[in-house]
Amino acid sequence: MSDVRKRGPFGSRRAAGAAVGAALLGGGLIAVPAAVGADSEPPVKVPDAEVYEPSALPDRVILVPTATPATSQKVTWRSETGGEYAQAQILKAPIALGDVKPADGAVRTVMAGSTNPVNTSLGYASVYHEVEFTDLEPETRYTYRVGDGVNWSEWIDFTTAADGFEPFSFIYYGDMQNYIDSAGPRVFRQAFADRPEAKVIVNAGDLVNTANSELEWGQWHAADGFINSQINNISVTGNHEYSGGRLSTFWQPTFPYPANGPDFGDDATNAAMRNTVYSVDYQGVRFIGLNTNVQSQAPIMAAQTAWLEQQLAGNPNKWTVVTFHHPVYSVASGRNNPVVRNQWGPLFEQYGVDLVLQGHDHTYGRGSTTASRRSVTVHDSTVYATSVSGGKMYDAVDSNWVDNGADQMSVGQDMQLYQMIDVTADSITYEARYANGEHHDGVTIRKNDAGERTVQEIRTPENTVGEQVATDTTTVDFKGTVNVSAWGYDPGETVNVYVRNIERGQDVLVGEATADELGRVLELPVTFPSSAKKLSTQVVYLESVNQQITSPEITVNR
Repeated sequence: MSDVRKRGPFGSRRAAGAAVGAALLGGGLIAVPAAVGADSEPPVKVPDAEVYEPSALPDRVILVPTATPATSQKVTWRSETGGEYAQAQILKAPIALGDVKPADGAVRTVMAGSTNPVNTSLGYASVYHEVEFTDLEPETRYTYRVGDGVNWSEWIDFTTAADGFEPFSFIYYGDMQNYIDSAGPRVFRQAFADRPEAKVIVNAGDLVNTANSELEWGQWHAADGFINSQINNISVTGNHEYSGGRLSTFWQPTFPYPANGPDFGDDATNAAMRNTVYSVDYQGVRFIGLNTNVQSQAPIMAAQTAWLEQQLAGNPNKWTVVTFHHPVYSVASGRNNPVVRNQWGPLFEQYGVDLVLQGHDHTYGRGSTTASRRSVTVHDSTVYATSVSGGKMYDAVDSNWVDNGADQMSVGQDMQLYQMIDVTADSITYEARYANGEHHDGVTIRKNDAGERTVQEIRTPENTVGEQVATDTTTVDFKGTVNVSAWGYDPGETVNVYVRNIERGQDVLVGEATADELGRVLELPVTFPSSAKKLSTQVVYLESVNQQITSPEITVNR
């Protein structure tokens, strides 16, 4: 074997390249530099102060909902420049831009309504700007850009909310907090891939780990990329958005939420709590954001609780979603939030809140109150969920649920998750998926116009069989009648009703039922046939496309 072959292909290519370079140089042509990296220094970490340093070009563009999302829209962004020239432009979304110029008068310019400098501790200026677009048309797609009149962002599209109910989807995340730049982006991107037309993103606190870290806030904005600039963001504060009892200096400039929260009684408290407690009505859903970082401050909690009840009692929407950081029923070992549970839990049940979306525990848990259980797979009250999107993990337990009258229907640890929530006129479908896009769990919430509701686990071969039929008695006279109830059907599903002799394994068809709009068969009278002999043991067996379930054993009297 020759020496050239021993050196391998890289050695021979370098020699050939040097010869060609020398020949070109000798011929009077421009010299070709040596191979990239041939004499380079070892890599070093880019300094924090250089990673997300601002410039005149806008970045960290994010949509923030107003109290009237059908006709107005807020947007915030960052740059290194002051507010004198900060502005945005907006027009109805055209079919093309670039060589195709907007028609005269189509573009409206709006100057920034506020500009807020934020000290970054990294040695550079950072300024956040806010614009509110008003007089928009409902359910209309718009194109906007932000900048200083010379330096602009790209053109970005968003669609205003409908003026009234329309089906839509939204995404919910638990804590990002840690590994924001490395493990976080794949969660955000997968969620967007699964629900690209989502209208809202809900963050249940602890977006970052260090409240005033310029680096971490830069990582958070970068992780979501362009997504935040075209989907409305509903976020609440976690404990890591506070430092020394003070709210992150980034929060209020980034998230100027509606000023419709409670009056806390004095200017200082109102200023400190601004943009942390608010509500947004969006296409038939009332979103309510609360602040659980003040549990030890009784007057502030009392003001939130009174305001919360007003928001729930006066809610004109069919659906209600509440989000805050510290869970009603903690999932992580050793955690407990009795102030939140005792003050807000009863209101959620009383006023029929549909979803309570939480974070803090770096584990996953979902369930409902034990008193609301109707079968193995069905409850009829509020769904409580705690999730985690970042890479920091704790151990999961169910003790806080069990000890406080709740059923933990799903639990998980060491998993990054995102939740997709689809809202229709009659149902909400909730599904949690892992960072790799695989299914974890889910429920369907159905509600009728009377406010009655069922919460049904996603069906599996295991949870659609067995003893799930409720009866009003376990004894019956010969040829007597038993009232049965069952849950977990599709609305309008046909159910065949049998009486089964346990000893003989013999079924007698005695009737047919139709599930109601909530997937229930309620108080169905079942008359036992003459073949159900005295002193025999029978069950009522309900068979449908989706379920094959039975009642407890029923004894036929003499």
